[in-house]
Amino acid sequence: MDISVSEHQGRVPVTVLHLKGDVNAATAGQLEAQAKEAYAAGARNMLIDLSGVGFMSSAGLRVLHEVFNMLRGNMPGESDEAIRKGLADGTFKSPHLKLLSPKKHVREVLSMAGFDMFLEIHRDLKEAVASF
Repeated sequence: MDISVSEHQGRVPVTVLHLKGDVNAATAGQLEAQAKEAYAAGARNMLIDLSGVGFMSSAGLRVLHEVFNMLRGNMPGESDEAIRKGLADGTFKSPHLKLLSPKKHVREVLSMAGFDMFLEIHRDLKEAVASF
């Protein structure tokens, strides 16, 4: 898998991870390492561009969940209780992690795993950056 990183400015700085290739057990570690590196460098809002990903396994879903947890803040709206309540009533979306342009098959995997319940999925880079 190939990962490139770009920085964009919306209302807040947004780090975009552009992925090319499959996200599976052999490559998920690369994504996790790149996200952790960006976080260590100060990134607190990430957009993961999935437009170049043809396949995502459960290992990829695990990394997305790890990144989601890494980016969670200490705000009352991001407590475990608030997230559980928001997921139950359909009102919670992560303010710090969003996804861009997953292909149909990847979008179906995200939906089956319930990730679309708490991660916004955008089709346009400018719109996605502006949503942060």
